[in-house]
Amino acid sequence: MTADLGSSARPGAPSGAPGAIRFDRPFAFWTGSVAITLGVVLHLPMYLSAADHGYVLAGMALDGPMRAGMALIVVGLGATFFGLVPPRSRRPSAAAPVRVSALDDAPISSAHVALLLVIAAAVTIDVMKPVTLSFVVPGMTGEYGLRSPLNPGGGMPVAWLPLAGITGTVLGSFLWGSLADAIGRRASILFAAVVFVATSICGSMPSYEWNLFMCFVMGLGVGGMLPITFALMAEVIPARHRGWLMVLVGGDVAGAYIITSWLAAELTPTYGWRILWLIGLPTGLVLLVLNRWIPESPRFLLQRGRHEEAAVVMARYRATVSTDADRREDPVRARTADDQVGGGWRQLLQGPFSGITLVVSLFGLGVGLVTFGFQLWIPSNLQELGFDQVTSATILRDSALLGFPLTFLIAWLYGFWSAKKTMILLGLVTAASLAGFVVLGDAVVDDRARLYALLVVPITGISTILAVLIAYASETYPTRIRSRGTGLAAGASKVGGVAVIAAVVAGLAPPSISGTALIGAVPIAGGALAMTVFGIETRRRPLEDITVETVERGRRPRRKPPTRPPERPE
Repeated sequence: MTADLGSSARPGAPSGAPGAIRFDRPFAFWTGSVAITLGVVLHLPMYLSAADHGYVLAGMALDGPMRAGMALIVVGLGATFFGLVPPRSRRPSAAAPVRVSALDDAPISSAHVALLLVIAAAVTIDVMKPVTLSFVVPGMTGEYGLRSPLNPGGGMPVAWLPLAGITGTVLGSFLWGSLADAIGRRASILFAAVVFVATSICGSMPSYEWNLFMCFVMGLGVGGMLPITFALMAEVIPARHRGWLMVLVGGDVAGAYIITSWLAAELTPTYGWRILWLIGLPTGLVLLVLNRWIPESPRFLLQRGRHEEAAVVMARYRATVSTDADRREDPVRARTADDQVGGGWRQLLQGPFSGITLVVSLFGLGVGLVTFGFQLWIPSNLQELGFDQVTSATILRDSALLGFPLTFLIAWLYGFWSAKKTMILLGLVTAASLAGFVVLGDAVVDDRARLYALLVVPITGISTILAVLIAYASETYPTRIRSRGTGLAAGASKVGGVAVIAAVVAGLAPPSISGTALIGAVPIAGGALAMTVFGIETRRRPLEDITVETVERGRRPRRKPPTRPPERPE
């Protein structure tokens, strides 16, 4: 029978109202948020005081207001985290005795639309952080006298900055993956937004060393936001719309590149490179204001045994909670498959999920090598080949604009044709495009039209692959380890960046156009091959059905080679 838990929801929390979502310790959360904001504001006077000489702060010492601001930020981060973590009494270890049935059949409602818009904003703001790295490198090189392709005789390598940031994103992906599976998707998203606000002070740090530290901390938040938003969408959006909507929202990765390149072209000539970091203050506050439209995942709540809260959220999305007996699928198969999946990171490497993990890791590695190899150094490479800073930023912005419509095509293919085949196709096309840069080398800039055409795929194509990759990971891993799975996808997409940037820092690999294109093409092609072998079709299927197929595929015994019958003696 159907277990309608809506009537047992918390009194005073109307089912369809945004107010049904609340904090357990609102005073701690909002007090901490205010403290962080004030702490950031106390850093602005130093930046503004340098307006007369191009906002150059190198060599200046931290003043009293900045030190007080740092203390407020540290205290504020602790208070906001305390406000987001649910009390122990509301975190039972036993799984819920009910399962989601109507969530996949619910019609798209205004609540779904609001969620998608907020998640799109969160993804855009999140991706703008690592993209900004490539646009602050030239200005930072000049201010601190760092060594780079534009200044080979400089001091410390400027590559230490992206290395610090990308290392933070790798750790953040894994850290937030564990955090979201423990305290919830919504709490993890909001804490990442708080970190965005806090680390915007990177734009006012006077020394290169302080920039490295703050960029690392910023990376922790950036690494966590993207995978957790996709895990939340996968667990809330109905199955028939889930795939294409997640890829479409993930297309904001390309939108983030467009926005960041536009801001770089418009703002940095007047306000310097630091303004690109300071933008983190208003954008992070926007996410906090929009928190009322970010729900907790009902699948997570049910898995944690928080039935009443799940009922409130599901009613908001016009869905209900039902017992296993009400499922159209075989309840024994579905429950057994889900319950056999334990928690922890090792589950991703064992049994039925090892093949999926190989696919995710190879694609992620390729995405990272291109994003933090090819994309990171392309502004500097273009300037080294004769373009000025504004022209190179304009070329990259225009290339991203040209490729942006492809996001809609890929979303349609993923949602309505085949998720598995779309990933294979994307991998092969992207690898072929990167091979074009390998063949042409520096001569690629001789023809502006050809340059635009070839840049479309490594900029927009890579962004779309990242969106598709995290969407696929959020569908194939079960609820108990879903955030860890999406964290793995995001982390793998940054590991390649750590490798290529560390090689640059060590002087082992010059960041040339052809070199970065080659090292990115190989793992992406390998990911496409692995997908043909281990991939599972997820198009328009309930998440529980995908888990059942994955677990059962892992149980199938391997076929033994046929043996020849013994020959009869003559």
